[in-house]
Amino acid sequence: MEKENILGTEKIGKLLLTYSVPGVISMLVNSIYNMVDQIFIGRGVGYLGNGATTVSFPFVQLLLALSIMTAAGTAANAGLNLGRKDQRKADSFVGSGFGLSLFWGLMLLIVGEIFMVPMLNFFGATPDNLSYAIDYSRIILIGFPFVTTSMMMNDIIRADGAPRFAMISMLAGAIANIILDPIFIFVCHWGVKGAALATIIGQIISCGLSLYRFRKLRTLTFRPADTAPDFSRLKMICIIGMSAFLTQMANLVSRIILNNQAAKYGLLSVYGADIPVTCFGITMKIVSLMMSMIIGITNATQPIFAFNFGAHKYDRVRELVKKTALTTIVMGCFGWIFFQTCPALIISLFGQESELYNEFGVMCLRNMTLTIFVMGIPMLAGVYFQSVGKPMQAVVLSLSRQIIFLIPIILLLPLFIGLRGVMYAYPISDIFSIILSVALFTRELKLLRELQAKEA
Repeated sequence: MEKENILGTEKIGKLLLTYSVPGVISMLVNSIYNMVDQIFIGRGVGYLGNGATTVSFPFVQLLLALSIMTAAGTAANAGLNLGRKDQRKADSFVGSGFGLSLFWGLMLLIVGEIFMVPMLNFFGATPDNLSYAIDYSRIILIGFPFVTTSMMMNDIIRADGAPRFAMISMLAGAIANIILDPIFIFVCHWGVKGAALATIIGQIISCGLSLYRFRKLRTLTFRPADTAPDFSRLKMICIIGMSAFLTQMANLVSRIILNNQAAKYGLLSVYGADIPVTCFGITMKIVSLMMSMIIGITNATQPIFAFNFGAHKYDRVRELVKKTALTTIVMGCFGWIFFQTCPALIISLFGQESELYNEFGVMCLRNMTLTIFVMGIPMLAGVYFQSVGKPMQAVVLSLSRQIIFLIPIILLLPLFIGLRGVMYAYPISDIFSIILSVALFTRELKLLRELQAKEA
């Protein structure tokens, strides 16, 4: 159980570096899948193609909601039980998580293919980009079972002490995607279908590599018999992973509202409907690339939090909170400077359709990233509460930014200032979310000090 000793005894700074670097790269790779598609589609198909990927993205967010819930819930339960020296129970969660993740992927594939058109219309498709969205979505849905299982296996592989392998498996798929995208789009002239096909081939490669390593876990053991439904374990996985699920579902709902509000108020402006829908989608992908690095750092803390909290090493938990928070703020500051000073350069990567398109893209990117330098705090808070088995606090944080703050603002503010209100809704809701996160964290750090004093 060497990895248990390392999680409980190695210096926190070194552990954070060891786990966060592969975690950041893995999350970057995950974002690159969609980012690369948007860049090549923008140059090879045009902004309607990018609009199609924007309205198709809720399918991906639904996938992420279920995948991250299962992966986070499985890894947290396994880590907590390893910290409590209950090896068999930790192992049983690995099998349950694998079975559940495969079920989600197959279910989404079937439902998405059957209800494709009405779902895309609900997601905000316009008459001009609907056909592109159908072509793109029908193919990416095929890769969903590979994505759900791959994400769960990668979280367990990281918890098992092999974060670099988890990174490599994701990186291999991304490289394949990047190589195949221009071939399928510009050489084969397959358009958005080619971009989608390149994506799922990369996902299959990542899944295959993860499965190879998953069968050779060191501190955990995967037993096929444990994949049989055990509702007590499935319930625990879903409870602890619920905050991650609600976060993604809230993202899904807000993205659908964003698409519809962008089209609605875009029609009342000089930009029309398709330019705002496309530019908001591109901005969200750019922001997700930056946030993926921050999420990579915060997610990397999950096994460290879970093990040390389970082992009652509260001083190490507090130290990890402080060092991770500082790291995310520093990284966020670099991102903020880049977005505020070079927006035209960034937007130009996705094609330059017209002056109106470029103008709105720059304005959108600048305004929606005003508070990105401190957005690591809510991310860290959510991972912390989820990792230590406090789902209620994690759920509150998950619901607050999107459901309680963002959605009401994005619905109300445009009534007064039009299309600009849609983009300003994001930094305003971020401010409220950060205040709530700091308040909950302050209370939790005080509780950890009290627990540490009782243990002394």
